[in-house]
Amino acid sequence: MSPFEYVIVLISIILGLGVTQIMTGVAELVHQWDRVRLYWPHMIWIVLVFVLHIQEWWDVYSLQSFTAWRLPTFLFFTLYPVNLFILARILFPFNPADGEINLKDFYFVNFKKFFLWTIILNVLSIISNLIVHGFDYSLFLIVAIMATLGTVILRNYRMEWLHQAIAVIFLLTLILSAAVNWDEWLIN
Repeated sequence: MSPFEYVIVLISIILGLGVTQIMTGVAELVHQWDRVRLYWPHMIWIVLVFVLHIQEWWDVYSLQSFTAWRLPTFLFFTLYPVNLFILARILFPFNPADGEINLKDFYFVNFKKFFLWTIILNVLSIISNLIVHGFDYSLFLIVAIMATLGTVILRNYRMEWLHQAIAVIFLLTLILSAAVNWDEWLIN
């Protein structure tokens, strides 16, 4: 077993737990369908966090070029999947009470926590990208994302149109990123 094969196991387990959180959360919403009031920006975030889990699992393959692993390096590279897991958990109500499950209300109660953990995720992404790939102009986009989310948190913006726009812009950014990086996201 190579060092990469050894470390990828725990990273894959953490990512799998996050995917499990999302799939369980969605299944629970479907199971209680008659009680749930969906909020489409919240649903976009669920899709985005799910895709980020899959993308991270895919991108971790690029770490196979590391020939020697040290515990601090490994701990750093596990922070991103751990953060994704936390984001996945924040997306769903925990033991919702009887009555209606209003995802719009849930979203606006929890968006600050979610955005804060998304900012942390972006900081980790910048550091990781610099370590693995070096400087890339896409880092400016990540900084813009962090600035936008940070402003929404600090100003406590609760304007529905703004949150809808942010969700749509993030979804479009993910789609554009997939199109631009199509040939780079290839495992031979």
